[in-house]
Amino acid sequence: MSGMPIHPAWHRPPAGLVLRDNDIHVWRVPIDRPGTTIQALWQTLSTLEQQRAERFRADRDRRRFIVSHGALRALLSRYLGIEPGRLSFEEGAHGKPRLAGRGVAPPAEFNLAHSGGLAVCAVTRQRPVGIDLEVVRPVLDADQIVERFFSARERAVYRSLPVDDRQAAFFACWTRKEAFIKLIGDGLSRPLDQFDVSLAPGEPARIVSIGGSQPEAQKWSLFGFVPGPNYLGALAVEARDGSPSYWTWEFSNAA
Repeated sequence: MSGMPIHPAWHRPPAGLVLRDNDIHVWRVPIDRPGTTIQALWQTLSTLEQQRAERFRADRDRRRFIVSHGALRALLSRYLGIEPGRLSFEEGAHGKPRLAGRGVAPPAEFNLAHSGGLAVCAVTRQRPVGIDLEVVRPVLDADQIVERFFSARERAVYRSLPVDDRQAAFFACWTRKEAFIKLIGDGLSRPLDQFDVSLAPGEPARIVSIGGSQPEAQKWSLFGFVPGPNYLGALAVEARDGSPSYWTWEFSNAA
């Protein structure tokens, strides 16, 4: 139920989206969009989302927030048959967003991440899911971050690698840990160094142990994927049959 980071074929979505119990749909969303798209998506955001967008000082960050959250609404509306602006969200105990209200048709599980000019979103049918995305870039304090946040096993693996392999290993580990944290919805209430993920180049993406327990780790599946040049993503889901399908969001259908 896991694999090495893959360069998937990102397909155009079918006219009629069908999400079965074990399906995992991963969406890639280019979020540097023209003003007409931004204005159309702005109209679908809630008042709270609009207020959050307005807090960004940088225009580029504000525009990317609007597009990523507006695209999420447009995407979920295709599954649910509800107009994007009528969707309502709430936060779980640790801040993980979810659809609000009872009687909401599946899929009822989703997760969103964005970095640089891309966003990614995972959608499942009532199956816990978490997703993370990072621009792969030099991080001057990577070694200090590893020492502070990685587990003892992960630190040992990282230190054993040739210097040229450490950047890829750093982002593989970071995105996989973040995806799992987002899946369980614990935020930073679960210390990042209390569970282990794979990170060595060529090693399958997987959760190795949780609190030292390998059986506990087997409850979850982990996937690494590449959504574009210089990007790395990770997806964590409740362990069942099925593997992800990868789609690119078409903005002609967004509003």
